[in-house]
Amino acid sequence: MMTKKIIGGVAIAVLAAGLAGGAVAADKDTRWERNHPRREEVNDRLANQNRRIHQEVREGEISHQQAARLHNEDHQIRQEERLMAGQNGGHITRPEQQALNQQENAVSRQIGR
Repeated sequence: MMTKKIIGGVAIAVLAAGLAGGAVAADKDTRWERNHPRREEVNDRLANQNRRIHQEVREGEISHQQAARLHNEDHQIRQEERLMAGQNGGHITRPEQQALNQQENAVSRQIGR
């Protein structure tokens, strides 16, 4: 009877340690995914375009309606980037990055023209 309690206690301790180790590993993966170079590059460009749109509105170069349309296009690109990353273990492939960059280039050309 006592042996079963000891074995049960050891099993619970091993299970708890395994779960804690998995949580730490998942945290490391999450940090890596968030800082993946291709994702960072795409998201940095989106942030820069957001700043450019706001600047153009302040300068009167584009209307609030045009800005809203550009923000919406950038939002769709960001959603696509998140979807791609979700399908690829938290990162995007080089061809996906190129496709996203082409979409960002199209929006960029519309800012302040």
